[in-house]
Amino acid sequence: MDVTALTATTADVVLPCLDEARALPWVLERIPRGWRAIVVDNGSTDGSAELAARLGATVVHEPRRGFGAACHAGLLAAEADYVCFCDCDASLDPGLLAGFVGRLAQNRADLVLGRRRPGRSGVWPAHARVGNLALARMTRTRTGLPLHDLGPLRAARRQALLGLGLNDRRSGYPLEMVVKAADAGWRVEEHDVPYLPRQGKSKVTGTWRGTWHAVRDMRGVLAAPPAPETAGRKADAR
Repeated sequence: MDVTALTATTADVVLPCLDEARALPWVLERIPRGWRAIVVDNGSTDGSAELAARLGATVVHEPRRGFGAACHAGLLAAEADYVCFCDCDASLDPGLLAGFVGRLAQNRADLVLGRRRPGRSGVWPAHARVGNLALARMTRTRTGLPLHDLGPLRAARRQALLGLGLNDRRSGYPLEMVVKAADAGWRVEEHDVPYLPRQGKSKVTGTWRGTWHAVRDMRGVLAAPPAPETAGRKADAR
């Protein structure tokens, strides 16, 4: 798939944000033309919310701390048929999401994920990469999906995502989305995307302790049995 190919289909892009003023201008200028950027401020103290509003983004305030809380607040605020997610630290190019949404619009996938590929050493800290590899292996065992990454760059249909009943509001949110999508019989694709040097320090995997907490949250998601309301359900709006 050519993930740089633009599509006429519009989407909302959810951008969980905590003190990302340095990265916001680059991130927002890379949003595909005609799409809406939803910056979910999760308690920033560096003026991120005000800057995002000045740059034309829709700003949602989520007082509950947690990556999942911010992502889900953005999902609830979204209105487009397709919803995308992207980190707000300039480590991933949201312009690539046009190709992801194209796969959905062509009815070739139900959930499209970006597999992060660092362009040089040092971009992805060793502890974060090790934790991600371990979780990806456990995810393959749990779901049967041939995935190698649980990266935050992704796209799916809004109504279908809402129907998954996502409950995690911490670091397990991205994994819960994948696990419940697999349980519901979704077609999940993974495509390589460049992983760029982030602006600022990671709020989740910037330290061994942060990585451990993220792994702990995600292991809890993997240990949960399939939810009866999603097991066997196909993604809607195909």
